[in-house]
Amino acid sequence: MTDANALTDRFAWKQLQEHHGSVAHLHLRELFAQDPERGERMVAEGAGLVLDYSKHRLTDRTISLLIDLADECGLSERIEAMFRGEHVNVTEDRPALHVALRMPRNERLAVDGVDVVAEVHGVLDRMATFADGVRSGTHTGATGARIRNVVNIGIGGSDLGPVMAYEALRHFAAPDMTFRFVSNIDGTDFVEATRDLDPAETLFIVSSKTFTTLETMTNASTARDWLTNGLGLGSDPSAVAKHFVAVSTAADLVEAFGIDPQNMFGFWDWVGGRYSLDSAIGLSTMIAIGPTRFRELLSGFHAMDEHFRTTPFERNLPFLIGAIGLWYADFFGTQTVAVLPYDLYLKRFPAYLQQLTMESNGKHTTLTGARVGYDTGAIYWGEPGTNGQHSFYQLLHQGTRLVPCDLIGFGRSLNPIGRHHDLLMANVFAQAEALAFGRTEEEVRADGTLEALVPHRVMEGNRPTSTILAEELSPSTLGALVALYEHAVFVQGALWDIDPFDQWGVELGKALARAIVPELEDAEEPEPRHDSSTQALIRRYRAMRTGGA
Repeated sequence: MTDANALTDRFAWKQLQEHHGSVAHLHLRELFAQDPERGERMVAEGAGLVLDYSKHRLTDRTISLLIDLADECGLSERIEAMFRGEHVNVTEDRPALHVALRMPRNERLAVDGVDVVAEVHGVLDRMATFADGVRSGTHTGATGARIRNVVNIGIGGSDLGPVMAYEALRHFAAPDMTFRFVSNIDGTDFVEATRDLDPAETLFIVSSKTFTTLETMTNASTARDWLTNGLGLGSDPSAVAKHFVAVSTAADLVEAFGIDPQNMFGFWDWVGGRYSLDSAIGLSTMIAIGPTRFRELLSGFHAMDEHFRTTPFERNLPFLIGAIGLWYADFFGTQTVAVLPYDLYLKRFPAYLQQLTMESNGKHTTLTGARVGYDTGAIYWGEPGTNGQHSFYQLLHQGTRLVPCDLIGFGRSLNPIGRHHDLLMANVFAQAEALAFGRTEEEVRADGTLEALVPHRVMEGNRPTSTILAEELSPSTLGALVALYEHAVFVQGALWDIDPFDQWGVELGKALARAIVPELEDAEEPEPRHDSSTQALIRRYRAMRTGGA
């Protein structure tokens, strides 16, 4: 078993520790004063995105040492291994080939003798035919009515990806269609999503690889009852077949549910849920924006893939985002990253990144099973600007915790109205400037502030930010933006020597829940099998459920 401290024993890591001691006390005011051109120099571009990382507490030497660490950890070799389809998901002994989902049709990638790119495009072509049928009205419901409502039923990556993409790209969505998303096993989610829908005009997409996911299949069964009851057709299997499609690989279970196997769109075990947006899991997105726009989305993903694979690390956007994140987590001791998109269409993007980053790198075990001797992962969170400025930015500016921030903005609005976009983007640049440089006591006094209020109005600054800019939020831009963070996650996983593609931590709670369900529903009081707290909570719930005390 490899030593858990192998990373911290590396020469570059020790140099980074020493270097941190020499720069940690420096203020961004000093760094810019010493190097006035850093704002022009510490910028990288790729796949239509521009990254300004000059407002971070680092120097050129920091980046050089992070690259040295990457070289010692064999990052380049790990990148190539992933792109070649090697089994980089070591605990599940499989590839992690989300990059194959967006490779152009003319490329070829053989895994175990099978050209996966050809398979991917075979599914994409079937998706496009189906999406065009729904959008044009040639695919109708059981009564002959046109499909006007699409409800995606999934959870985790089968929900977070589609709902994020729909919200991000709804400017391009079919204006005469409604799209809803159901994920939570709380019945309220289904009820509110379908309350105003006509069953005759509604299509359900059930996304579950195994077709056994508890939340998804519970909601799918409820949807089937809602549909057949609403249509008044009893349990007519043809009605279900007209109104349901599946994204799954379990053909027998899909057919048993009542879905025509011809309307099952498959994907592969080398596609992790949180990396599946550009697979058949994106069927609702394709129906919303159309196959042509969906392929533009894939082209944006692929452009960032190529940038990540071919660009030297000093100009490589995913490397810079990932390595700088490690710099703060492991040397400054930061615990969170705020993602602050200044475009309301990206309102679900921080939630999407929560799964991508925290499910990937929230690990305490190295690839060989040793307990890590350093911090991994970060808590991702955020809200769109400018709303957040009137909420939690107070802590970012004057709180006691250091929170690195990613601010995301666009050169053009998809909805230009008067001065709105100029005012929005002015806030992007102002917040980055204010977080970096703050406001000193002298500057506060110069404004004529009462002496008693001076301490309250001082902003220390030295709060780090990345600013990511693109021309506009197009499908290709969204693809590049998602791939940027996907690969940044991979960079960190490789440096931390963890597997960013498994998620064993989500299994225990689900297994325990399955065991507890009969204890809540059985008529007889269950035998005590849990700790005193859990047992007491079960007893109280049973009483509440039946109207008891």
